[in-house]
Amino acid sequence: MRERILVVDDEPNMLRLLKTILTDRTGYEVDTTNNPLEVSQLLKEKSYDLVISDLKMPLVDGIDLIDIIRKIDAQLPIVIITAYGTLETAEEAVEKGAYDFITKPFRKEAILITVKRALEWRRMQRELATLKAPSA
Repeated sequence: MRERILVVDDEPNMLRLLKTILTDRTGYEVDTTNNPLEVSQLLKEKSYDLVISDLKMPLVDGIDLIDIIRKIDAQLPIVIITAYGTLETAEEAVEKGAYDFITKPFRKEAILITVKRALEWRRMQRELATLKAPSA
């Protein structure tokens, strides 16, 4: 099964860029939305292995989106991307539950490495849950 990634950004060009980077020779299945208010519904309709979200968006910012996602899937890794990165913002995102924080402009390799690490972490979390589950 291909790993599924949800990308949330209010800029259509950034959505296209990230989708291209993440689908080009990786095999990831990538869904995108430019409306952070759709995230709850999308997460209920499909199972995702990772969410990548912009920090600064109208209506709901990336920090608030972390709380929304955590209510649906507490273990889902979230990577925050922003052009407005500060140490304080990165710390706040990680404290809220973000897996990682990347500043724009970013290099393609940096995104791919972060995504790979986050997906590996997700796989390990699932394996751990399976091992902890009581045997039938």
